[in-house]
Amino acid sequence: MRDKSSGAKKAPKRLPDPGPRLLNRELSWLDFDRRVLEEALNPANPILERLKFLAIVESNLDEFFMVRVSGLIEQAEHGVMEMSPDGLAPIEQIKAIMKSTKPLRRRAADAWDTKLKPCLESAGIFLRTMDSLSVRQLEWVANHFETEIFPLCTPLLLHPAATIPFISNRSLNLLVQLEDGGADMRLARVKIPTVGPRAIRLPGKKLEFVLLEDVIAAHLDKLFPGVRLVGAYRFRVIRDADTEIKELEAADLIASIEETIRLRRFGDPVLLEVDGAMPESLQNLISELLGLHPGMTIKIDGLIGYDVLLELAALERPGLRFPPFNPYIAEVATNPRSLFDTILSGDVLLHHPFDSFYAIEQFVAAAAVDPDVTGIKQTLYRVGSQSPIVEALLDAGEAGKQVAAIVELKARFDESNNLLWARALERAGVHVTFGFRELKTHCKLCLIVRREPDGVRQYAHIGTGNYNPATARLYTDLGLFTCDPDITQDISELFNYLTGYSRQSKYRKLLVAPVNLREGVLELIHGEIAAHRRTKKGHIVLKLNALVDPEAIEALYEANRVGVKIDLIVRGICCLRPGVPGMSEHIRVISVVGRFLEHSRIYYFENGGSPKVLIGSADLMRRNLDRRVEAMVPVQRPELVTLLKEILDTYLKDNVQAWRLNSGGDYVRRKPGKSAPFDAQRELMHHPATRSLLGAGIAPTELSA
Repeated sequence: MRDKSSGAKKAPKRLPDPGPRLLNRELSWLDFDRRVLEEALNPANPILERLKFLAIVESNLDEFFMVRVSGLIEQAEHGVMEMSPDGLAPIEQIKAIMKSTKPLRRRAADAWDTKLKPCLESAGIFLRTMDSLSVRQLEWVANHFETEIFPLCTPLLLHPAATIPFISNRSLNLLVQLEDGGADMRLARVKIPTVGPRAIRLPGKKLEFVLLEDVIAAHLDKLFPGVRLVGAYRFRVIRDADTEIKELEAADLIASIEETIRLRRFGDPVLLEVDGAMPESLQNLISELLGLHPGMTIKIDGLIGYDVLLELAALERPGLRFPPFNPYIAEVATNPRSLFDTILSGDVLLHHPFDSFYAIEQFVAAAAVDPDVTGIKQTLYRVGSQSPIVEALLDAGEAGKQVAAIVELKARFDESNNLLWARALERAGVHVTFGFRELKTHCKLCLIVRREPDGVRQYAHIGTGNYNPATARLYTDLGLFTCDPDITQDISELFNYLTGYSRQSKYRKLLVAPVNLREGVLELIHGEIAAHRRTKKGHIVLKLNALVDPEAIEALYEANRVGVKIDLIVRGICCLRPGVPGMSEHIRVISVVGRFLEHSRIYYFENGGSPKVLIGSADLMRRNLDRRVEAMVPVQRPELVTLLKEILDTYLKDNVQAWRLNSGGDYVRRKPGKSAPFDAQRELMHHPATRSLLGAGIAPTELSA
């Protein structure tokens, strides 16, 4: 495959001396994880959902260190002095991150010990310690260890040793201190097996469990017979997982992806989590053996490795979870012919998970069997291990239709799934390409070519989220169906850019990164400044996952200076500092963290009373604007523009799950005060904004019947 990244525009020069005008990206991300932790602590959430939130906190931190912190450590160790936009060198950022991470991690540990575990016990679910077991239970555990666990354990000498045994990424381990009669201390490592449950159910009617690591620690004499056991301490290692893909040719790219998946396990250690009871001398020794960057150790009292909480959260106790939620399914979305007719009569907007993802699956499945459909083109970023959409593409390919799939092999942590699907699609006769060497294909597009009585017509779906039915139930996303000829032709040409070779620099209506998206967004902001000068009624509302790009932030500051009202709904990272007189006093920033992960992107500009609204895949980050292929589509149908504004207003009214970012860079949870409590996600669950436009709905049970 030829390198097609030459059409990318260079990133703009860093703005001079931004200083306190910008908040630090990494610390802002940690603030987001802190808000997730608050949902684990929130007594309004059912206890098993709170366990999930706590597990997500640790998973988020793991990925943060595996990707972001590992890059900073590499820069620091190579003497790179490039400053972050807020003016910090890599080593300064690492120190600030650790200063913020340690109390966050300690608070998570305290949340489990003092809040969640007692709540579990009140609900009749007990996680027992070994010293609290009855004699009968101890006998059962001893037999279980002998027959089920002992054969899976492999003690490895760690020190002194000719070579240090490899300690895999995110694995939970026991560090065992031994004496064999000599003067020297010996250390061994026992990895906690992952092939079975970590929460071992004890026999009996009660829901009682004991942790696998506690069982192993209590029977170490069986693994080290004849040796004196001095102590055993849990520890966990997080490794660098940010491996770059550099090969050009498709075959080389596939080989490189396979190698990346393999090597990710062997990345350099970036963080060590240790049992709070582990002596400091042992902590230092393990850190030295691993070759850790100084200061990258966190002591944790209590539970280490919160993935076990997901096991407990999966217990069959429906009353301890959120009530079941069935998304709205418009009747028109269940009939392929009606769906095409409906799109032909006007654009259709869906808001997931409040509207069912089934309509999108049906859109592709109908195209696969429709004799009038001649071609399907699809981008695939994170589709999951089960994918009705990819199955439909396979059917279409086997049926002899012209099917093209752009599979992004560089979607981090989804490379393996995507590689498997790519090979299956190729076997079915689908034209599979892998995008660019230096640009990730992140846009969410599906294009269907259909022969109709009045000629060939193209139908398109443009989304803010992945074509993944599992995440569509958990993430809030938007999708637009349209047959607007300008938009569909833009998408058709964008697919040609992705699969062939072109230097397309203009599109009719789409904003495409890295071609014209940055310039298009800046033009919209400056257009709002001009409109405000004419009407004194300027208003910008942006709903994003992240706001990081310095140039976009400076443009918003400029809009603020002329008096434009700016509302920002930013789920995660926000580097803009709101509420500063003379700089951002007209800018309000909120973050909504609730049952569903906020993932939709909406760009709204009041435009002097004729609003311009776009949805799509891009956040305002340098990587999205300059190093990814993204697509933002204008929403033109007046009813849909009104609907999107209603969705934005719903979020802006939230006083239950919303957090306000203040000028000091701190997030403060909104409270109802004298107003009635208003939860945006709950409101949208009960009253989907799209219902009035989609018409009659059906029950999910009717669909399955």
